[in-house]
Amino acid sequence: MPTDFDATKAQFVLPDGVIYLDGNSLGPLPKAAAARVARTVTDEWGQMLITGWNKAGWMDQPARIGDRIARLIGAEPGTVVMGDTLSIKVYQALASALEMNPTRRVILSDTGNFPSDLYMADGLVRTLGNGYALKTVAPEDVIDAIDDTVAVTLITEVDYRTGRRHDMAAITAKAHAKGALTIWDLAHSAGALPVDLAGVKADFAVGCTYKYLNSGPGGPAFIYVAPRHADAARPALSGWLGHAAPFAFDLDYRPGRGIERMRVGTPPILQLAALEAAMDIWDGVDMADLRARSLALTDRFIAGVEAACPGLTLATPRDHAQRGSQVSFRHADGYAIMQALIARGVIGDFRAPDILRFGFTPLY
Repeated sequence: MPTDFDATKAQFVLPDGVIYLDGNSLGPLPKAAAARVARTVTDEWGQMLITGWNKAGWMDQPARIGDRIARLIGAEPGTVVMGDTLSIKVYQALASALEMNPTRRVILSDTGNFPSDLYMADGLVRTLGNGYALKTVAPEDVIDAIDDTVAVTLITEVDYRTGRRHDMAAITAKAHAKGALTIWDLAHSAGALPVDLAGVKADFAVGCTYKYLNSGPGGPAFIYVAPRHADAARPALSGWLGHAAPFAFDLDYRPGRGIERMRVGTPPILQLAALEAAMDIWDGVDMADLRARSLALTDRFIAGVEAACPGLTLATPRDHAQRGSQVSFRHADGYAIMQALIARGVIGDFRAPDILRFGFTPLY
């Protein structure tokens, strides 16, 4: 049965008079989220107190929701866990990958990557010393830059500024052929387009949930570790809930089984409650339908803007295979143009120096 996008749209709070094209920055409020969070506060925290960790299933929530996200990103069951921020998960994945590839010293990324990913890589390189280095190249040069010196690639699949989509399968295959591991940042992919982590044999992936997955401001991140690496990866940030026996309170760290070792501290239960409500909307969504609608919307938008606004320059690829679920245009007065649009109820956003971004989220 085709996905009913009118039904999914009806499950969001969307203010009257607003055309919201910024779900690639912050998704809107799912109607069920407020009641779900209130129930967690009143019925679970309020009445169960500390017993809520077991009675309400709080302790298992990061893995339970991780499995629901796994379906959207083509991951195997039991390979995704929630918690912490995207930057923390990037650091965990990087540290694990470098330890697993000990004869190499280079992290390869690109100049279109989100700066926080690069900051995490730079911080880890400075901490490790010993010849480790971060190398960045232009986005279109990534695949040719993968050589026998690269330990791991750190690539955001969809460029946060232009909406350009990397070829995950080709880059992963080239990395593996050269003996490198891969980390994919899915911040602008998860919930925006079909992803096939298992199919392309990705090693690690990370992502956030407050954009296309609609978990709300500060919603928790997720991390994926391929099953073949699950018991070999050792995160540098080793928290008590990633311990093999967290309530034994051993002074020495022993990593938990599989993806559980990627847990760090106490999970954000109220934020996870909001995310769980948001994930309910995805239960009837076919990712192929989502992609088809995304491409139809972005095609129509590109054609309309180019016909009406010849002074804007398209920054997003026209080729469907290279496009995420956003459209970006360039203009020297981009900031002023975006502010004028927002004042008229059309909400997109601006990225310096000259990019106007418009996110298309087919759920609503």
